[in-house]
Order: sequence, then structure tokens, then C-alpha cells
Amino acid sequence: MSKRVLIPYRNLKKLAPYVAAVQAAGLDAVPAYVAEPVSLETVDGLLLMGGTDVNPLRYGATAQPETDEPDDTRDQRELDLIASALEKDLPVLAICRGLQILNVSLGGTLVQHVASPAHHDVDTVNKGAVAHEVLIEPDSLLAQIAGVRRWQVNSRHHQAVDRVGSSLRVVARDAEDGTVEGVENPAKRFVLGVQWHPEDQLIEMPEQLKLFQRFADAL
Repeated sequence: MSKRVLIPYRNLKKLAPYVAAVQAAGLDAVPAYVAEPVSLETVDGLLLMGGTDVNPLRYGATAQPETDEPDDTRDQRELDLIASALEKDLPVLAICRGLQILNVSLGGTLVQHVASPAHHDVDTVNKGAVAHEVLIEPDSLLAQIAGVRRWQVNSRHHQAVDRVGSSLRVVARDAEDGTVEGVENPAKRFVLGVQWHPEDQLIEMPEQLKLFQRFADAL
């Protein structure tokens, strides 16, 4: 029987690539609309997808002009799910906004607007197009998954980790400007966040599927 992965979502149109990626790793996707009650009771893991910015009030900051209007319902739903997953030691794979709200949930803060256009001025037609390179820490879960120190990744974000949340370790950075691109919690079975969008790279960069396969192995 396939393992089940909860994927909370706000925008149904953005869900498909995440569902396809977990299915490619042999998992059953369980989408959950964030406006409705949801729990982890019947699933084996949690995937946090990309989307709008986390409300800066969640980390004690005032919204800057570039920051999205808040989606407090989604923020709270995902914060509750993260807390529950960490308590149960369920595997968590956090992508883009997912990494950011994971960091905030553990007391971290965010850079509200990354200066480098390499992170947010990206190809919106080919979402898998390489935008920059990340440098991976050698003694990390992410390094074990990638099998290399450097990975070519896409990018579609204008915010990033500033102060790192408790229990998280930075395991990848942009090779040029040092922007945090990966975090993990070594004390848990599997808690990994990446700032890029591997779900969009599976055709052009099939090695990115290894992230979802290792996630599946941890369930």
C-alpha cells in the first residue's frame, strides 16, 4: 500500500506539479484546501508547497512594500500542521514558501525582498529553467540525496531565510550571493526545506526527483 502525503494548498491551479512529483516517487497525494479543517491523522508525511508570502507579523516585522497581502488562514493552518508533524516526527518536505514558513514556525525570520534578480526575475514559461547554482554542505542529508556539492536549480521567490529557526541547520546557499537555499533538522527523521522548485525540474533535471524519492523512503 502506498504511503500518503498531505499537501495543503490555496490555489488549485498550482497543485498539479507537486502531486505529479510525489506520485513519481510512488506516493499517494492527499491535497487539502487550507480554508477547511485538516489534520495529519490519516497520512504519513507533509509536503508544504510554494505560494504567497508569510505574514511578517508572524516573525515580529512590519510588512515592506514588496510583501504580498497576508493569507492568515493559510499561515495558521500550515503552522498548526508543522507543529503536529514535528511532534509526531512525521517527515516534512518544505518547498519555497514551505521552507520559509517552516523557518518562521521555529522562531526564524525572513528577508522580505531579496535584492538579486536571479531569484525572482525568472522564466515563467519554462518553470524548470536553471536560474542559479546552489552549494550544498557536504555532511548533510541534502548532500546525501544530491550526491554532489553543487546543484543547478530553478528559482521563483523574492523572500528568503534571515535568522535561522531553532533546530534548523542551513545546508545549501546560492553559490554567488549566499542566499539560504536549503535547511534541515538533523534531529528528526526527515525535515528538509529547499528554496527552489524541484517539482518543476523533473523533466529537464530529473535528478531533482531524488528529493521526493528520499522523502518517500523516510515515510
